[in-house]
Amino acid sequence: MKKENLLKKMFSLQDLKYRDMQKKIIPTVNPDSVIGVRTPDLRALAKEILKAGEYSDFLEDLPHKYFEENQLHAFIISGIKDIKECMEDLERFLPYVDNWATCDQMSPKVFKKHKEVLLSHIKEWIKSDKTYTIRFGVGMLMEHFLDDDFDIVYPEMVAKIRSEEYYVNMMIAWYFATALAKQYESILPFIEEKKLDTWTHNKAIQKSIESFRIKDEQKKYLKTLKR
Repeated sequence: MKKENLLKKMFSLQDLKYRDMQKKIIPTVNPDSVIGVRTPDLRALAKEILKAGEYSDFLEDLPHKYFEENQLHAFIISGIKDIKECMEDLERFLPYVDNWATCDQMSPKVFKKHKEVLLSHIKEWIKSDKTYTIRFGVGMLMEHFLDDDFDIVYPEMVAKIRSEEYYVNMMIAWYFATALAKQYESILPFIEEKKLDTWTHNKAIQKSIESFRIKDEQKKYLKTLKR
């Protein structure tokens, strides 16, 4: 699909009330770049483009002008089935990701079958100087390495990250809150030994206390660990 046709399609799906809401919840994005297309519509469009196999020109045309183009880009990458192709397109795109929504909604399905490849990239992403590359790396650790593939070295990697960026620290807090829900005994020492910076430490406890997956007695103890 040609770019002009793609944009025409997006504007035909525009929802002005939704656009105004999006502007408020994604403060790092230029308000003028938000068209106002709902996520299910963008996902459906990405699926249509993937099925046609006509997306290489769009993925190479960076940076995009509109927020929705970035969202569509993320959804297309998420559906690419070849790991090499997916990683190449992802690595090209990550430096241009400028908001939490695009970052967090990008989740390539092919990663489930290629954990070793993913892990090698995660180790580089979390060392990046770009906010959303780090956030994406931590998010992938949270999504793919807290269950059967869990290893204590992964939270150790995350605990060593130090950033002044709100969207990095919020993801770290989210990671540890989720890790506490899934691997409580292994993760608790990170909180007890105060291995995170103060803000992230307290935010991780807050998010844990808000979680329905953590037991009441665990929440009670976590409250005593606030700094």
